[in-house]
Amino acid sequence: MSMLPDNHNDLIEARITSYDPVTMTVTASYVAPKCLSNPRGSVQGGFVAGFLDHVMGAAYYRASEERASGLNLDLALSLLRPVPIGPITGKGWVVKMGKRVIYLAGELYDPEGNLLATATSTAIPTPVPGKG
Repeated sequence: MSMLPDNHNDLIEARITSYDPVTMTVTASYVAPKCLSNPRGSVQGGFVAGFLDHVMGAAYYRASEERASGLNLDLALSLLRPVPIGPITGKGWVVKMGKRVIYLAGELYDPEGNLLATATSTAIPTPVPGKG
């Protein structure tokens, strides 16, 4: 029997806490579990990218009125501070939404409001997996 949750959203306790349709911005809360840590005790960089990918993707999904999902063509990540194990907040927004290309951006914050990491992504709109 596996001790891990059924999907990654359960593992990181992903919760969308707000969506602003005017700015196409999603705010989400997460809890980074110890199993995502590097030898220094902070979240390993690839997993940081995963948190940001999630919040940026959620922003596009909501902006498309839940009709489309973004498929990343690229994702650029800047690690500004170590991302701690425990609660973190993500903000993701649609910079520009075209018919063929979507530009997304995101930020991660610690509980004190310190900016930890930023990301941008270029994506293409695709059908939502499992819908249709």
